[in-house]
Amino acid sequence: MATKEQVLAELARLELPDGRSLVSADMVRALTVEGGAVRFVIEAPSPEAAAKMEPIRAAAVDMVQALSGVSSASAVLTAHGAQAAAKAPPKLSIGGHPDPKRKDIRPKGVARVIAVGSGKGGVGKSTVSVNLAVALARAGQRVGILDADFYGPSQPRMLGVTGRPGQSPDGRILPPQAHGLKMMSLGLMVDEKQAVVWRGPMLMGAVQQMLADVDWGELDVLIIDLPPGTGDVQLTLGQQKVLDGAVIVSTPQDVALIDARKAIDMFEKLKVPVMGLVENMSLYICPQCGHEAHLFGHGGVGLEAERLGAPLLAQIPIDLETRLGGDAGTPIAAGETAAAQIYADLAQKLL
Repeated sequence: MATKEQVLAELARLELPDGRSLVSADMVRALTVEGGAVRFVIEAPSPEAAAKMEPIRAAAVDMVQALSGVSSASAVLTAHGAQAAAKAPPKLSIGGHPDPKRKDIRPKGVARVIAVGSGKGGVGKSTVSVNLAVALARAGQRVGILDADFYGPSQPRMLGVTGRPGQSPDGRILPPQAHGLKMMSLGLMVDEKQAVVWRGPMLMGAVQQMLADVDWGELDVLIIDLPPGTGDVQLTLGQQKVLDGAVIVSTPQDVALIDARKAIDMFEKLKVPVMGLVENMSLYICPQCGHEAHLFGHGGVGLEAERLGAPLLAQIPIDLETRLGGDAGTPIAAGETAAAQIYADLAQKLL
């Protein structure tokens, strides 16, 4: 009998027009191997792309069918934008003042809500958030990600999602799906070049709407990508008991750690458990000679985790592929590289 690993290895040989494979492009979904029967879904980036991929689907079925131990193979084409495109966009205005009558804004059907925060910007918090979410989805979890960094929403670019979200039958926002997870961001509701100039009440109103007015459905975990600092968004989530835990991201340098300590202190005051720390940009490995350089210092986050008695969840190197993947809408955690394995290990530690 063939294994899932053998099927994925075979599908990785099927080259797409852009040079990637179905596996490296993260298009294989719901792969099951039961006895000799193999079934899987090919999720195209858009309905237009799916309409052109029938030859790819047929070739994928033929390749898997030829594997030893496979008695039958079937594949279905789908596109994560199909349902949203079929419905009218919601007529919701994001950024109004919060409704004081809403006391419970935690989404129903979401088992755990985990915030990813940092004391300062520029430490790669959003990159860690999106790759952690993808890694959790690849581990079999039902995952959503909320981009609560309203002043600098970056998740649509990192996940390759464009266009406005759809509307569910009950009038709520229908979050688009990409890379096996649901996502919502203010970046989907405003022009990419438009600055968000809001005071605290509007930020709190946006948090309320993004949680309560979005049809998240049933999720095992919702990752919230927080803005930098210790401001209104963090206070709203903490005071309204939305969060089950927080992961702190920092680089090893002293300047970043000073602000990370403030974020940790804030979560402690709000009685939100700090689940652990992630040291991002931990080191740089030269792709030519293999030399290791600690561009932002070394070991600072590990020492801080030891001081707190919290686990050091991961030490993530800085590399070109992570940046390229984020800009291209293909998170590094969706691939099979060493960096992807770091995020897979991080996801398992949280699980």
